[in-house]
Amino acid sequence: MRIIRGKYGRRRFDVPKNITARPTTDFARENLFNVLENIVDFEGAKALDLFAGTGAISFELLSRGCLSVTSVEKAETQHRFIHKVSRELGADNHRVIRGDAIKFISAARPDAGFDIVFADPPYDLPGFEEIPPAVLASSLIAPGGIFIIEHSAKRDFSHLPGYIDHRAYGSVNFTIFRRPAP
Repeated sequence: MRIIRGKYGRRRFDVPKNITARPTTDFARENLFNVLENIVDFEGAKALDLFAGTGAISFELLSRGCLSVTSVEKAETQHRFIHKVSRELGADNHRVIRGDAIKFISAARPDAGFDIVFADPPYDLPGFEEIPPAVLASSLIAPGGIFIIEHSAKRDFSHLPGYIDHRAYGSVNFTIFRRPAP
């Protein structure tokens, strides 16, 4: 795994062979962050990475100056790997939670308010199509904040409120939403 840009840019970490996650490709991640740089200010932002997998998105967010990043990952192997890399980077503004992302969404406190929420559920997860509406209806996204969901080409979320963009990079698709500011 490679961190592309920012203060940790070009750092590489060997992902354990027994990780079952499908990591976002470097190509897709780099292109997504090129798009995001034009619509969000990473400096000082609070970010949430749901279904964090290898933590690649979390580390990219940290590297680009987010004030804090919270990663939620259920699998023990992935959780340990994210925690290990976070320690190696000295990222004391990184909170790693071993837990179910679906439960995290439904238990969101009214004051949660992240500026950036990213979700990369397994493409074959039962109930996948219910995740974007649940996140958009929750208090996870701060006013003016954005939500990005990674998905396969067979999904279309453009009908949901706050939709602003869809990007495809090979077999990786991202749909981006913005919660209106008051």
